[in-house]
Amino acid sequence: MEAIHYPDPLLKEILRDTATIAMVGASASWNRPSSFAMKYLQGKGYRVIPVNPRSAGDTILGETAYASLADVPGRVDMVDIFRSSEAAGAITDEAIALAAEKGIKVVWMQLGVRNDEAARRATDAGLTVIMNRCPKIEYGRLFGELGWSGVDSGIISAKRPALRP
Repeated sequence: MEAIHYPDPLLKEILRDTATIAMVGASASWNRPSSFAMKYLQGKGYRVIPVNPRSAGDTILGETAYASLADVPGRVDMVDIFRSSEAAGAITDEAIALAAEKGIKVVWMQLGVRNDEAARRATDAGLTVIMNRCPKIEYGRLFGELGWSGVDSGIISAKRPALRP
């Protein structure tokens, strides 16, 4: 499978134009990657609505969780998929079906999630698709925040620390 390249201006445009994200596969467990991503994106001003049938009706990071995209009230700019590549197909199809009603413009598949057939269907329906990327990571990279996470602070290094005698 060949690597996918997305131009930085496209990613920046998506992140600038997005206000509301439906995060499919959001977890209530604080130590799950979706929780870290959700909290970070909320801190950047996005409204992130959790979609997880097991948590429907519960609150995750201050937002009510819904069982499906169809249950999410109001407008959604981006669907962020924190599920397997196989599951991404049905989620993408639901996003396509709801695009006009909810204003969905982007289907974003998280790191390790890639479904080329689903991406083709979404693109043919007029949606923008990003695969195998994390909006949290891309936001930090594109808007100069990598230093905040320790990458440019000298705290994180590829060099082994000197051993003490």
